Amino acid sequence: MTTFDNREKAFEDKFAHDETLNFKARARRNRLFGEWLAGEMGMSGDEVKQYAGSVITADLEEEGDDDVIRKVVADVEASSAGYSQAQLEAKLVSFMDEARRQILSEI
Repeated sequence: MTTFDNREKAFEDKFAHDETLNFKARARRNRLFGEWLAGEMGMSGDEVKQYAGSVITADLEEEGDDDVIRKVVADVEASSAGYSQAQLEAKLVSFMDEARRQILSEI
């Protein structure tokens, strides 16, 4: 292998590693967000775990966060929790830093 081949392989490996970390961080963020929101909607025990799982699953529908926000806004409107879409979007974003910290601490 030439030096160029080695560099190309290193970039490909880094890209794959970064994508894996991003995927794990998004899933963790969604779980944290779902657990928080479940508590805000008065859920407890297994309901919290199931709801957090449904938030994670919702993120697999399409690229970006619109699918998650659409799901939780509908859930919040059906419950007594009083959060606007903008508040939920801000909270979702805030959980990403925590999720990244947790993922990186596990490496």
